Amino acid sequence: MSRSLLRCFAAAAVSVASVLTVVPSAASAGGGDAGGPATAAIVDTARGHGNVASLTFDDGPNPPDTLRLLAVLRRHHVKAVFCLTGDQVAAYPAVARRIAAEGHVLCNHSLHHDDLGAATPEVIRADLAETNRLIRQAVPGARIPYFRAPYGSWGQTPEVAASLGLQPLGWKFDIADWEPPGTDVLVQRIRDRITPGAVALMHDGGGDRSQTVEAVNQIIPELRAAGWRFTLPRARG
Repeated sequence: MSRSLLRCFAAAAVSVASVLTVVPSAASAGGGDAGGPATAAIVDTARGHGNVASLTFDDGPNPPDTLRLLAVLRRHHVKAVFCLTGDQVAAYPAVARRIAAEGHVLCNHSLHHDDLGAATPEVIRADLAETNRLIRQAVPGARIPYFRAPYGSWGQTPEVAASLGLQPLGWKFDIADWEPPGTDVLVQRIRDRITPGAVALMHDGGGDRSQTVEAVNQIIPELRAAGWRFTLPRARG
């Protein structure tokens, strides 16, 4: 075979390879910072039908409570969403890695837990991007499908989050565990406030959350016995 014909075959092979090579987008490779199918609609319902609910935890990672919570969720075979702040991830990167390694879903909860309700899109974008960077520095290649606004103060954050591939994540009820009232009170609040399809807001960070961890440990088997299932939040609003 002549050298010129060999060169033709080689060029054709390179051309075919370039067509077949798929370069993953940021959305498919690790959470969607460059965009994707996220919408500005705030998700507050769980996947599935009937008596389903999603457990979400804010303001961590926060040892030792986050580690205790992970042990509880592992024991009961429940996957949850952890809404992480950049400051806490930077302080406890190993705990962030543990959350991801145990199969839980990560959520961007801002850099410093500032109220972003009145912030400009530029400020919001910088905050969320830096939080994503810190999470991925701790958990290389981490998928971060959600964003939750601190204090539920949304402002323009849903649109900015969606442009970064982060689906805004709300909730149907909270248990007001930021001022620990006692484990029994928290358990009763969950009983009273849970509704089919609800996303529940609780905290593993922001202070001593040992009462929350114990309340979760008690309520999961009770609700399961009553026919409840624990699923993740819906992917899109």
